[in-house]
Amino acid sequence: MSHRTLNLCKPLQKLTFFIVGASLWLTAPVQAQAPSDGLKWSSDPGSHCEFVSPSSLTTGPTYWIGACPGNKASGLGMLRRRDGNHPGPAFYGEMKAGLPVIGVIDDEGYRVGLFKNGDIGDHDELDPQVRLDAFRAAAKAAEEVGKHYTKQGNAASSRHYQAVAQQLEEQIE
Repeated sequence: MSHRTLNLCKPLQKLTFFIVGASLWLTAPVQAQAPSDGLKWSSDPGSHCEFVSPSSLTTGPTYWIGACPGNKASGLGMLRRRDGNHPGPAFYGEMKAGLPVIGVIDDEGYRVGLFKNGDIGDHDELDPQVRLDAFRAAAKAAEEVGKHYTKQGNAASSRHYQAVAQQLEEQIE
């Protein structure tokens, strides 16, 4: 009788294996699809924190310095494009659940405003209050990045981002 039990278990094991394998095969493409909002999600190569980069940061390795609750960039911080050891443009500002909210892109000049249509400041006219709010958020974000580097014992980077915060603050005055 135990021999029959074993014979019944083998087909059940095969069926279970088939069902699990088929369900993994069918769900994998759904998980790999981009969100329906049409935005391109990226992740920090080191921390794997996820975010949407403003399109004017261009494509390539982008790093997030800031909080990452739920594996999504959130709060004040910086997105920095890098090509090897060469820093590229940076976004200083506020993120929420991986999406930029408001801030400044620093790329040999400032691009300022709210995140809309995949970029920062991609608007015909910028409301003066939004401009002020964006520079305030960016200055606070750069200060936070400076504090991050202070905690890491990197005095040179801390000073650099404190100077960036000061430059951003001066745009408000």
